[in-house]
Amino acid sequence: MGVPISQMWTVATYVLKKRLKGETKYPLVLMLEPLFRCNLACAGCGKVQYPPHILKKELTPEECFAAVEECGVPMVSLPGGEPLLHKQIVEIVNGLIARKKYIYLCTNALLLKERIHEFTPSKYLTFSVHLDGQREHHDMSVCREGGFDQAIEGIKEAVKRGFRVTPNSTFFDGTDPNMVRAYFDEVMALGVEGIVLSPGYSYDKAPDQQHFLGRAKSRRLFRAILSNRKKSWKFNMSPLFLEFLMGKRNYECTAWGSPAYNIFGWQKPCYLLQDGYVDTFKELVETTDWNEYGTSSGNPKCANCMVSCGYEPSAVQHGFGSWSGFFAMAKAAIFSSYKDKGALDLLNNHGSFAAQHDHFVKIESIAPAAKLEETRA
Repeated sequence: MGVPISQMWTVATYVLKKRLKGETKYPLVLMLEPLFRCNLACAGCGKVQYPPHILKKELTPEECFAAVEECGVPMVSLPGGEPLLHKQIVEIVNGLIARKKYIYLCTNALLLKERIHEFTPSKYLTFSVHLDGQREHHDMSVCREGGFDQAIEGIKEAVKRGFRVTPNSTFFDGTDPNMVRAYFDEVMALGVEGIVLSPGYSYDKAPDQQHFLGRAKSRRLFRAILSNRKKSWKFNMSPLFLEFLMGKRNYECTAWGSPAYNIFGWQKPCYLLQDGYVDTFKELVETTDWNEYGTSSGNPKCANCMVSCGYEPSAVQHGFGSWSGFFAMAKAAIFSSYKDKGALDLLNNHGSFAAQHDHFVKIESIAPAAKLEETRA
């Protein structure tokens, strides 16, 4: 099992309490961005394209703790930017552990070996290492040769020291599903707890707009990747969300389930879109017109999104908030291989997934954005 029982129990009881209180819009994980500064410039990232004076700013530990207490989440994700560049990241992590929050510290691992001695292993702390597939694919994704090897060394060191580790992978158009499956074998052999994955989202600020996936392509790709699974593969995610990626389930976006807080305040409506900021979580929930977002809204910014911050909360709430969802999760745990001959045919015809990736992306030479397919198929 990719998620520890204690964490599952914490989330399950949290969801049940919210249901019993009649609450419908509640957060599950806070996307807490302590800074935007990074030591990489990935072509698919929309978080680091800010002017220098913004990149220099950081949330204080006190601001981080206040945001966590305000929304009351059981889990906190610390993305960025690169959190290990934050001068007080250890203080932030220790403060969240003291509050018994399950933390996913998202890192590209370039500084992990250098700073890992500052942290103490805990069931509440997971290093979520950005790793977008095998060596060539990852290095191309992060626009840095040698990035994969440094990430692997960081993972090995963290596992050796007894930390929870989950590789966090984003896949784009042109991804070969056979290579992804081979990558699963490689990272599971390192002793990681489980894998986190998602289709890429087309950030407005991302330099490379050509290789993001539409919904139909996402489902086809993840059907090929996630069907006919090996027993050795573990995923640190809701099994119902993985079924959603495979095209076996339909969910509506529940962006309030993963609210984002950063140096500007509470971001509307979600971690991926920037339609303004408010001062409080209550104001975020009550003043955002949620009908304007999600695939059913007709909002073109949401048309192709299948990203976990919008749809995994929907899957978690379904799984722990209803008998049908609970039994679906139990079924997924027992019958976890997802045998699918059609998916095998897709793997054998992997050339149909191919795209041109014959060099590292140069940010200054990115072509104008290509229009993504907009489909709910």
